[in-house]
Amino acid sequence: MMKKLETFVLSILICLSVTAQTSRYSTSMIQSHGKEWSADKSWDYVSGLVAKTILMYCSQYPDDDLSAQAYGWCKTYADNAIDTDGNFRSFKKGSLDNIASGKVLFDLYAHESTVNQANGERYRRAADYLYKYLRYEYKRISLDDGKDGFIHKDSYPYQMWLDGLYMGAVFYAEYLATFAPDENEAWSDIALQFITIHNHTYDAQKSLNYHGWSANPKDANSFWANTADPFKGCSKEFWGRGMGWYAAALVDVLDFMPREHPDYAEIAGIFAQVIDGIRRWQDSHSGVWYQLMQYDDSFVSARGNRNYLEASASCMFTYAMLKGIRLGLLDSAEFSPVAMKAYDGVLATFITERTGGVDIHNICRSAGLGPSNKRERNGTADYYLDGSDVNIVSNEGKGIGSFIMACLEYEKYITSSLHPAIADPASSPVMIFDIYGHRYPTPPKGIYIELRNGIATKKINH
Repeated sequence: MMKKLETFVLSILICLSVTAQTSRYSTSMIQSHGKEWSADKSWDYVSGLVAKTILMYCSQYPDDDLSAQAYGWCKTYADNAIDTDGNFRSFKKGSLDNIASGKVLFDLYAHESTVNQANGERYRRAADYLYKYLRYEYKRISLDDGKDGFIHKDSYPYQMWLDGLYMGAVFYAEYLATFAPDENEAWSDIALQFITIHNHTYDAQKSLNYHGWSANPKDANSFWANTADPFKGCSKEFWGRGMGWYAAALVDVLDFMPREHPDYAEIAGIFAQVIDGIRRWQDSHSGVWYQLMQYDDSFVSARGNRNYLEASASCMFTYAMLKGIRLGLLDSAEFSPVAMKAYDGVLATFITERTGGVDIHNICRSAGLGPSNKRERNGTADYYLDGSDVNIVSNEGKGIGSFIMACLEYEKYITSSLHPAIADPASSPVMIFDIYGHRYPTPPKGIYIELRNGIATKKINH
């Protein structure tokens, strides 16, 4: 009996060591690269992504030793962009990318309002500015087809990209959830963005969305777009991170959007369709995804560059699946194995450890479509492998931020998936372990697993 108990305890500790390792990875990634990609950067969607994920970490682990320091980095990041009255020092209009960083303002507002109300209001005023600019002033498609969709940038008139949904719609949704949850018309405006781009870019045969769409493919800046059906106005390929931004945007907006809103079910249906396609194209061996999603590494570009497993997209997909499971948007029994394989694959394929930290590799530095003076950015498969701006890098913010997001959702999944088992408290000897596998006769503060006769009976928040 004792041997059986020891074997079961060992299996439990193996599971717990996975959780501990996950926590170490998320913490180590922030310790290794967080400051340089937040406090040390100017207002930009990439640094904003990292700062937002750091603030997510602080919220998830408010008592962690790193949280207070890391929160300070994000506060410095925002304070470098806005003055003492909450006005932006030099905000550049005309790009959804510059809206995206505004998501840090909600966390700062929430925390600072408990410490210094006036300072909290400063962040709200900055968020108000971005919201009013996006909703009422930002340029939209004026043509009947795609009417009122946000254009990606001034330099890309008539165009909607998958990336843009994460840059604009998620900020829009978090603002409404925080300050104006009953603005039904605004929620419908957000839904319109997803419905418009999905109706134009989703390829049912491939179960994927093309990277971009132009309502006017004859415009000089849309030289990359198909000029005839099928998929008129669409770009030519399915780019991993473009799909990653899109999947993350969908699940984040659904987290904020009232479930009783008339458009909620349609957006949830789009999310389920997108995740089904992502699952379909998961690499069966590694568990992660390729830069060009419909090909494997047998595809070689004109210049001899082979298609490759890409980190940021893989992290975003892992995040979107795990969060979708947590929110009840995806069936856990069906998608948990997919998400677990993805998370394990991310660690095995892209993460390396070194003394004092961790690194992430195989990140596509950038990719885009046009404009007219950048003919190289033509949306072909060769471009996504050969383009001068799509080189493969390590420790870049889009990979760092998306990895932290995936880790945080994985940690939530692990700690929330433990349920009470049948045990007799009166007759069963009790052993308490923390998530690192350390046994305690009297546990200190933290999260614990109670074992009774080797059975994981419950999670304890002590």
